[in-house]
Amino acid sequence: MFRRRRNDDMDDDLDDVEIDDDLDDELGDGGPEQPPTPPARPSGPWDVDDAPEDDVPRLDLGSVRVPMRDGMELRIDIDQQTQAAVSVTLATASSVLQIMAFAAPKSAGIWADVRSEIAASLNGSGGSAKEAQGPYGIELEALVPTDQRGQHAPARFIGVDGPRWFLRGMVQGRAAVERNADATLLEAFGQVVVVRGGDAMAVRDALPIVLPKEALEQAAEAQREAAEAERPGLQLPERGPEITETR
Repeated sequence: MFRRRRNDDMDDDLDDVEIDDDLDDELGDGGPEQPPTPPARPSGPWDVDDAPEDDVPRLDLGSVRVPMRDGMELRIDIDQQTQAAVSVTLATASSVLQIMAFAAPKSAGIWADVRSEIAASLNGSGGSAKEAQGPYGIELEALVPTDQRGQHAPARFIGVDGPRWFLRGMVQGRAAVERNADATLLEAFGQVVVVRGGDAMAVRDALPIVLPKEALEQAAEAQREAAEAERPGLQLPERGPEITETR
């Protein structure tokens, strides 16, 4: 399902932390280029250069190739203002996993710093976060503020550092509070393949998501329908572009 992303989505506050926009070492200092040393990481998520030759069907979205699993729905979130795809969400009947990929330095990972910043942001805005051990290393167990009345939603933040990229996952729903729930959702995170590309990017810039041709055509059709609905005399319901991929 392609859905328009509300400006007040809970992850907005988490992404608006102050960061250093230095380029991720591609520009160099004029000296001889040193081969990158990929940060230590578990078996998956994968870099495109070391991805296994398995039978897992994946949807190619440019910078990420996301597994398509039975009983799991894939959604791509569209920013309302820029109309750009900003994240991928995998959903089961009771849980969701939002996936975002970012540029990172060659020589070091950024998950430790990002984890600290997310925790500080939550603890300073009425939420809470604490570190815990998860299937992909240290993660955050969090309560995220959802409104001005003191309501909170449980969430888990997971992260993996790869060669010149960082992959972040945010789990919500049942799997955020029950670690044995929706195990396939967490397994899917480890089956993501990241395609960093060779372009110089600022550290923590989001890697671009490219929609498949079919999705672009359906989104364009939905926009045409929405435009028709705005014409005088027509009472069609307003909707954004959407498509459902369920295996």
